[in-house]
Amino acid sequence: MSRVKLVLDRTLAATICLLMAAMVVNVLWQVLTRFILATPSSYTEELARYMMIWIGLLGGAYGVGQKSHLALDLISTRLTGARQRVAAIFIALTVLVFALAVLLGGGIRLVWISFALGQTSGALQIPLGYVYLAVPVSGVCVVFYAVGWLLEARSSQSASATQSGALN
Repeated sequence: MSRVKLVLDRTLAATICLLMAAMVVNVLWQVLTRFILATPSSYTEELARYMMIWIGLLGGAYGVGQKSHLALDLISTRLTGARQRVAAIFIALTVLVFALAVLLGGGIRLVWISFALGQTSGALQIPLGYVYLAVPVSGVCVVFYAVGWLLEARSSQSASATQSGALN
């Protein structure tokens, strides 16, 4: 599980970095064509918007994987022992339910409807389903991380039970 997590972490980080670099080049091209060449590019603003959607959703999933969300730190750092394990399980279950219902369930529905209706973007003329695909893709990543947290909490609970049994 930790090897798969490492691969997912690296893949997400590399994808986010690549998208950010591409977005910088895209925005620089937009500024160049608008203010220096006086012929603004018709697609750069839309492309930057779509890259930002992917960066935000993949970045959120990466943040979940690194346990760097504010709520995770606020709750878990103030507790110890069994309460910390219960909080970790509660947080993981909450994140898992949200990811399954909203990101996966809603995201898949959004992508399906978008492709079924044949929605395309204005300037790029690409199917909007590809843009919306960021939602279920990030949902899969968040589900993976949340399941990992549950397994981690379970293994730490069984390890502490083994230690307390050995002490008796």
